[in-house]
Amino acid sequence: MELTLPGGPACEHATEVASAYSAPSLLNHSMRVYAWAAALGGVHHVGFDPELLFVAAMLHDIGLAPEFDSHAKPFEVAGGHVAWVFAAGAGWPPERRARLAEVIVRHMAAEVDPAEDPEGFLLSRAAAADIAGRDVADLPPDLRREVLERYPRLDLVEEFLRCFGDQAARKPESSAAAAMRNDLATRMARNPLEEN
Repeated sequence: MELTLPGGPACEHATEVASAYSAPSLLNHSMRVYAWAAALGGVHHVGFDPELLFVAAMLHDIGLAPEFDSHAKPFEVAGGHVAWVFAAGAGWPPERRARLAEVIVRHMAAEVDPAEDPEGFLLSRAAAADIAGRDVADLPPDLRREVLERYPRLDLVEEFLRCFGDQAARKPESSAAAAMRNDLATRMARNPLEEN
């Protein structure tokens, strides 16, 4: 399976935004999340909108950036708002903007119904694979090697735990806080992708 990224102005600009506001390890995480999501779409026979999924992957953690962090909202909700504004600037119609925000918010849900929200399902599963190793065995080994070579993990564990620890300390009812309480650090350390 070969990694193919969608093109077009929205995808290019989403990558530019993620590059400007994300640490290198989080930018690479976003790129890997799209790759894993596209692969899982094939594995689970879930059709998806490549542009919508790619933009969501690039912006799904934008709410962790200090420039967009909300003192009151969970990072995924703040990120959904930023993505809505981004999509408005890209000329997307209101319904598509709302879908983008919804996909980003749902990426932190424990379960997303693929029939109801294919992009949300794939983004959630792919982010969980990259962060905690969920469903990594579903990803073709050749693709894993290619993606990890092109977008290495760098200091993802340390950077992600720092961001989530900060979110948890300030927003104890957030999904980030719940993840920290559920031993995210151990799950990240045991992620098979860390061994590649």
